[in-house]
Parts: sequence; C-alpha cells; structure tokens
Amino acid sequence: MSNFKRLNTKIYQKIDSVTEDTIYWKKLGDPVLVKEFGQIDYIDFSPIEPYHFAVTCSVRVQVYNPITKLVVKNLSRFRENAYGATFKSDGKLICAGGEEGVVKLFDVSSKSLMRLFKGHTAAVHRNYFIPGKPQIISCSDDKTVKLWDIPTEKEIISFSEHADYIRAGCINPTLPNIFISGGYDNKINMYDLRTKEVALSLDHGAPVEALLFLPGGGIFLSAGGNDIKVWDSFAGGRFLGNISEHHKTVTCLQMASDNKRILSGSLDRHVKVYDLNFKVVHTLNYTNSVLSLGISKNDDTLVTGLVDGVVCIHRRSEEKVERKVPSEYKNEELNMQIDSFIPEVQQEKESKYDKYLRKFQFTKALDSVFLQYVARKTPEKTVAVLEELMNRKALHKALNGKDDDFVKRFLQFSIREITNDRFSTVIKKAFEIFLDVFEDNISKWPMENKRLLEHFRDLYERILETEEAFVHLNSVLDLLCFSAGKLNNAVEENSLHLLPSEEAQKNLVLNIN
Repeated sequence: MSNFKRLNTKIYQKIDSVTEDTIYWKKLGDPVLVKEFGQIDYIDFSPIEPYHFAVTCSVRVQVYNPITKLVVKNLSRFRENAYGATFKSDGKLICAGGEEGVVKLFDVSSKSLMRLFKGHTAAVHRNYFIPGKPQIISCSDDKTVKLWDIPTEKEIISFSEHADYIRAGCINPTLPNIFISGGYDNKINMYDLRTKEVALSLDHGAPVEALLFLPGGGIFLSAGGNDIKVWDSFAGGRFLGNISEHHKTVTCLQMASDNKRILSGSLDRHVKVYDLNFKVVHTLNYTNSVLSLGISKNDDTLVTGLVDGVVCIHRRSEEKVERKVPSEYKNEELNMQIDSFIPEVQQEKESKYDKYLRKFQFTKALDSVFLQYVARKTPEKTVAVLEELMNRKALHKALNGKDDDFVKRFLQFSIREITNDRFSTVIKKAFEIFLDVFEDNISKWPMENKRLLEHFRDLYERILETEEAFVHLNSVLDLLCFSAGKLNNAVEENSLHLLPSEEAQKNLVLNIN
C-alpha cells in the first residue's frame, strides 16, 4: 500500500493566465539543436563569463561557447563512456568520471590531463570540486563515495553506506563540508567530511536520480521516480512534502534566476520551472526524454540534453528582460535565509479513483470519473484514468459489460473533448478500444447512442482532414524554404562574380583622382 503512487492528473490541467514567468522564459526562444554521439549524461556551466558549458556524452567532454553554439574544447582522453564533467569555481579546471572507474582532472585551456584518481572499482557517475579546498568528491557504481586530495592524488575518506549504484550527489552551498549522496537503493545519505561520519540517512522511496540543496543550505530536494521530495536537514531530515508534476522519472534538478527558481527535467519530455513555493510557473516541451540540463548564471542560456543525443541550446535575445523580483526577496538579509519562505507541502486526500486503482478495481475507477460532475468539471481526471487503464492494459476489461447509459456518457465526453489538444491523443486511443469492445453490440444500441456515434465519426473525419491539410502545408513550406535557401546562395555567388578585381578597383580610383 505504501508503494502505491497516486495518479498525477495535474499534467492535463489547463494553465489559463499568461504570467511574468511565462513571458520571461519564452524570451529564451526556440532551441538550436546539436547532435552529439550518444546520450547526454550531464551538462555543467562555467561560473565565469562567457559562461561556457561542458556537455558529457559518449567518450568525450565537449566545451561549448554559448554565443556561437560551437565546440571550443574537446576533452577526449577516455577509452569508455565519460560521466558527470563539472567545472571548478574558477572555470579553469574540469573533473569527470567514467566507465573506467577513475576520476580525471583536466586543464580547460590546454586540454591536458593533470590528475588521475584511482580507487573505485566501477563506473564513476558524479564528481564535484569541494569549494575552497583542493579536493574532489566522487560517487560510484561500486557503492562508495570517496574524497580525494588533488595535489597528491590520494584518497582521503571512503564511505560505503549504500547498497546499490550511487548516481546523485550535492554539496551544501553554505557548509561545504556537508555532502549528500543518492543511490539506486532508494537511500539518501548525508556525510560530514570533517568528522568522517554519516550524519543522516533517509529513504526516498525510489532510485535517486538527482539531488539539490536550496540556497540556505537547510532544505534539499531529491528526485527519483515521478516525484521530487522536500527535506529539512536542520530538523533531522524531516520530510516536508512531495512535488508530483511529472508523470515519468525525474532525471535532473537545477537552481536558476539567482536562486529564485527551480528547474526539473524528466523522461516525460518536459522541463518544469517552479517558484520557491513549489508551484509550476512555466513548462518547456522537448521532442524526447530529458536526461540533463544546465543554465547559465544570468539565465541567458538554457541547455538540455536528450536521450537521443541531441543538445538543445536556448539563448535569450539580446534585448534584456526586466524581471520583477517578489517583494519578499528584495531584502538581502531575507534572501540569505530563503529557506524560511518554503511552506510545508500539504498531502492531498486520496481520491476515489486512486483508491480503486490501488485495489485493482478498474471498473469502479472508470465509473468514478465518468460521473457527470467529474467528467464536465475536471475532464483531466477522466483522461488521466483512461491513460492509466490503457498503460495497465485494463481498459478493455473495465469497459466490458457497460450499459447504454455509460456508453452515452462516454460518447458525449469524447465528442466534447476530442478537439482539446491536451486530451485528443488519449481519447483517440481510448476510443479505438471502446469500439473494439462494443463492435458487436452497436446494432442493439438505442437511437440516441447511434446518433452520438455518427456525430463523433463526422467530427473525427473533419479532424483527420485538418491534420492532413496541415501536413501538406508543412511540406509546401519546407519546399519553399529550401528553394529560398538555394536562391540566396545563387545570388551570393553571382554577386561575387560581378565584383571587379582588386586591380580594376585600383585603376578606377586612379582615374577618378
């Protein structure tokens, strides 16, 4: 019972108003897409202008210029996959782990390998510089966390409290001696590097993919499964609440907007932007699952890495956007204690459909969301349950034996919501199963239900015609753009041929004089 995850209906909710955040984040514009050689494991920005960013993928670390979107450095001293390349606070050094089980330290300007830290017996997925100290900390699939001394390449401390791969870590921004790690054993461990002890151990409830401290150093977030959980380390690891805005595994977390916004990326192809009350203020959509993300110090560049090896680089336009800072953040002293503004996240009461889904009572779950007041006022709940039943391959079973009254309500709902782009994909798939179940009984339906079915068919045909028209229009536009590009190239080439030679230009100047 404790492992049951409630249905996330918020993903279908409509966002009505255009807020300052919507305008601010839309100024980033459409991304420039760069294809790399493998999945984009990690993205990290240099803290120093011009804020180059390092992309870790396959057997290399590529350092990009955010303005030109071109690779300026290529660190390729890896025989196997590289993981988790991060910049030092001065932007001059990069450390990276990899499948080889070692941590490598590079000089960015010369691309030379400066140090090699050996001691792990499996892949190292995350490593970080300790602020203010010549030390690196690393997290490995060998279930250990190790602290290294940079000058001597020696291991200082080794922790082995995890029982599975360690794929996440984070350093406390105000107390650099405090480090947290997250593993595929669902555990989050907090270490005090001064006393060499484990100060705290928590259970996230799912394999931990990412960790993030908020700026005050007391509150931290853990991402794993579909949820982001909020913890208070100052209160002994007290659980503050759940953020459930994604419907697939959350893979990465980042702070943005001078620590006033939180970003999360997920396999559901979305990046969510939250305020410090954990409310979603904007959503960015991508063509594939998001594995990693990074953002520059001034919010000018946002980069996401996708599972298919595509790097999406958003660059804010040159026009600077004035952003109003909420009044509670204007006082610098309050800003340093920003954790105090974070309320506890209230746990919602379990809904009827969640109760039925938990007990595998699929027919009752379906009935509960097709009541008139539910289907009309909160259609996102009805669509979410339909999608969940299809994912569980249980919709066919739930529809069996339904009476004419339910068929009428299902048809009315489908007609009403099929044109809503938030729901159309799910409704189309659900309707195919609906027809499969009731195919042999359509002739026995009352006349009203038959008319509703004809109405839906006519509506669906018009939708398909519109989609085909858009596909045709898109093809025509592509052809026109291609032709326009060839014409521009031809004009440029002809213009070059028409220019007089340098000698002819000199003679012309002499004649004029």
